[in-house]
Amino acid sequence: MITYEENAVQTLAPETLSDQFEAMPFEERIRVLYDIFEEEEVLFTSSFGTNSALLLHLVSRVRPTQKVYFINTRFHFADTLAYKAKLSALLNLQVEEVLPSPHLHELAVHNHLWEKHHDTCCYLNKVLPLEPLKARHKVWISGLMAYQTNQRSRLHIFEGAGLGDKIWKFSPILDMTEEESRQYKLKHQLPPHPLECKGYGSVGCVHCTTKDVGRNGRWKGTGKTECGLHFS
Repeated sequence: MITYEENAVQTLAPETLSDQFEAMPFEERIRVLYDIFEEEEVLFTSSFGTNSALLLHLVSRVRPTQKVYFINTRFHFADTLAYKAKLSALLNLQVEEVLPSPHLHELAVHNHLWEKHHDTCCYLNKVLPLEPLKARHKVWISGLMAYQTNQRSRLHIFEGAGLGDKIWKFSPILDMTEEESRQYKLKHQLPPHPLECKGYGSVGCVHCTTKDVGRNGRWKGTGKTECGLHFS
């Protein structure tokens, strides 16, 4: 059994933990995380997108009381909100919504920022609302997967996550393959996102999501590939 000092963030480097976690099965990684951190120190967010059910299922098996934060940009598809409700009931999730500032959201709506100022729109409605929560936690569980993009393929299981890296990012399924993901969802009979069967490989906000394979339908034709939550 690996043992760690009480304040692991201050005494260990993320690279050290990444090396130790690589040999563990996916679910075991999450179990060991809670040997290092208290539940209230763990920030868990979910977009309730096409790949979300897998990690939600894993975490709910290990720590059913873990709160799940959903950033409601107010630009989500109705199907995503319905999917959130369905998974929440199925997995008995404790979901709390994170909302953008009403004033800043109205600024985005009034100026149609999603048309030409995608980065600003994402920052105001998704990135900025999460900052206070990041400041109150020590580690952030993410569902990033290396196969999804070249940028994500260069990540490690543990990474610094901003705020002077006072919080770490933990990606327990980073090295899971697309086929492993598919098989896991089939084995546990996890329902797909309603838009997935309609040709949406990845689902974000209404204005910036189109039908395509993988993440190719996000911000299509703009050169933008990430919202800014995980990459500045």
